Amino acid sequence: MPTHCTHRRPREFAARLRSRPDSTPLARLLLRAYLAGMPQGEHYADISELLLGELFANAVQHSDAPPDRLVEVRFALTSGRLRIEVHDAGSGRATARGSSSDDERGRGLFLVNELAERWGCCPRAGGVGKFVWALIAPAAGLAEPALDATRAAVAV
Repeated sequence: MPTHCTHRRPREFAARLRSRPDSTPLARLLLRAYLAGMPQGEHYADISELLLGELFANAVQHSDAPPDRLVEVRFALTSGRLRIEVHDAGSGRATARGSSSDDERGRGLFLVNELAERWGCCPRAGGVGKFVWALIAPAAGLAEPALDATRAAVAV
């Protein structure tokens, strides 16, 4: 009897990137590729790319870690939410501050606070560094396409 091999899409992804500003676009590219392989991944793309870019840039700009340390990104799509994490070896804690329209900088965590369903900052296992995470809901109106199609059919 033949054995069928099923290939399952990975539910989690992790990568380590150089702690440099030019790694931010690569982090977003990896997220786009991850979401492209996930069912309904496009429902998370816009907000998650923006927030990942902000979190990664913060890890590069504000970390007091030695410059040879890597920044790790992790993505996981579970229970209808996308979790993104950015790990760095710095000792600081991420905190959102108020932002005004006159601010040229410092809007990253303000945006994370406004656009993520939840977010936080935790120490890394082993005691070296921290990670900032954000939980992202699917874009409004895209969470239940089957239900929307049913509503449209009933309305006819």
